[in-house]
Amino acid sequence: MACDLSLGRKVPCKDSIGGLKNVYFVNFGDATGYTYDVTDTDVITDVAGTPTAFKYELDGTANNLVQNINSSADTGTTFFEQVLTLQLKKLTPKMHKELKLMVYGRPQVIVEDNNGNLHYCGLTRGMNVTGGTVVTGGALGDLSGYTLTLTGQEPVPANFLGDTLSGAGFSITSGT
Repeated sequence: MACDLSLGRKVPCKDSIGGLKNVYFVNFGDATGYTYDVTDTDVITDVAGTPTAFKYELDGTANNLVQNINSSADTGTTFFEQVLTLQLKKLTPKMHKELKLMVYGRPQVIVEDNNGNLHYCGLTRGMNVTGGTVVTGGALGDLSGYTLTLTGQEPVPANFLGDTLSGAGFSITSGT
């Protein structure tokens, strides 16, 4: 049967850390196909098309990726809800424009964690901005920037990218 387990798991070493380093936004539809690792279909090794990944550097602890498992024995369905929470510092006219485009679209998002893993979120359906704020704090130490929540619903957890973004076929555009 296709749902049978295939391996066990030992307690792993304590050599990983939490947190996100970067996120990369890809316009939905720019990656037109995917090549998966021949031994692990949870790993994407190459993308087709001419996708550009727009890099957003992150710092601080307000950024996270959570993948909620939604499974129902009653309906026989399972899907994974990918929820990305971001805090982007400093209000600018250019970021206002990008924010509107992000909200109007449904980009794919590649999340780079502090362990160097690349998680490809919104692979088949994209991710939607489902909430956020444009905020100027009241005190000198308060946030002046953006908070965003992006949500995707996918049939599988976010795939890993098995290579660097450029090695997998993305061109990368960094901020200024």
